[in-house]
Amino acid sequence: MNAEDPRRRIPRTDRVLADPGVLRAGAGLGEEVVRTAVVTAQQRARAGEVAPEDVVAAVVAALTARGASSLTPVLNATGVVVHTNLGRAPLSDAARQALLDASGYVDVELDLGTGQRSTRGAAARQALLNACPAAEDALIVNNCAGALVLATTALAAGREVVISRGEFVEIGAGFRLSDLMESTGARLREVGTTNRTHTGDYRDALGPDTGCLLKVHPSNFRVDGFTSAVPLPQLRALADEFGVPLVVDVGSGLLTPDPALPHEPSLWEALEAGADVVIASGDKLLGGPQAGIVLGRAETVQRLARFPLARAVRADKLTLAALEATLRGPQAPVARALHADPARLRERAEALAAAVGAEVVPHDGRVGGGGAPGVALHGWAVRLPETAAQPLRLGRPAVLPRVHDGACLVDPRCVPESEDGALQEAVRTALEGLD
Repeated sequence: MNAEDPRRRIPRTDRVLADPGVLRAGAGLGEEVVRTAVVTAQQRARAGEVAPEDVVAAVVAALTARGASSLTPVLNATGVVVHTNLGRAPLSDAARQALLDASGYVDVELDLGTGQRSTRGAAARQALLNACPAAEDALIVNNCAGALVLATTALAAGREVVISRGEFVEIGAGFRLSDLMESTGARLREVGTTNRTHTGDYRDALGPDTGCLLKVHPSNFRVDGFTSAVPLPQLRALADEFGVPLVVDVGSGLLTPDPALPHEPSLWEALEAGADVVIASGDKLLGGPQAGIVLGRAETVQRLARFPLARAVRADKLTLAALEATLRGPQAPVARALHADPARLRERAEALAAAVGAEVVPHDGRVGGGGAPGVALHGWAVRLPETAAQPLRLGRPAVLPRVHDGACLVDPRCVPESEDGALQEAVRTALEGLD
């Protein structure tokens, strides 16, 4: 390397690491992450991709863009409220603050008054009971699948779980509820057919070997036409007659009936109809963190809570804090998006369209997350060229639109109004990149 070689001007690692800008940008990152960014910038300078004088700036830009996690915040412009690929329910401001408050030492299992150990997550459980007074007791576990595994193991390990064939559900990533239940050591006793199950089908299957009677809301599909199903009050009567517990999986986590979702079952309705235990997800229509919600009769819920598997599926302090804040706080983002005023959505879409030179089209949103299949949420979207979808996804902020029928649709339903300016700038930048 001769004296004129510009690579001689590449700053040394120790000098870059000591630069005030690099120190500020890397303050929330580990030493190895910062050092790797420095080495990468130096290698780019040696390859002629970056001028030696710009190495520090390249390091600062890389660290600023990285963040402490590889997860990228996304503006959800699909119109799908509970979007599984985007982490389902976005948390409320109150829940986010609760996560920060709970990130250090907290009294999750401690009575500060006595200094003695206390019941884990008591406040979160009480918040659930306040929100759904039909329940006598509550339990919070890591997710809905965990709640189902716990219930079937505690109530029916080595015995039979009686379930209708029409309720054999496959959830995300190919997991089937039947496989989950059989993994607990329970045996599934299928009754009825895919489209029709009658009271007599259950009666013929119930007997001394029955561990529990299970009803699962299909959630992510509908069967129409020549169909029949046994309502919960009739299943309650059968459960009493044969002395077995009735477990109901309502899936989507709707606490109480919602007129906007007339056919979506709620936990309150299932409990009022006689379920011993009702289970659901916390990060769907409830609008909270991922959690398995268990509500029901005190005797049955306590039976689950005392079962050894409950320790393996218990919720952590962050989940408990965020769930309690969701239940006690203001309306969660999921509820706001579900009940968004179509007229206001049109105003927002028209403002975006006017700013970027596009057109507004009618667009029906969806509940998502397996909730209320087929229910249309009437709204509006900005229609862009299909080729705008990728630059929107890769931009900052990242925006996920809906690609449909040869167009890129940007629906403001799930985008907080406070982010309308950022969304507008992201769309403008994406379109400029197409020129």
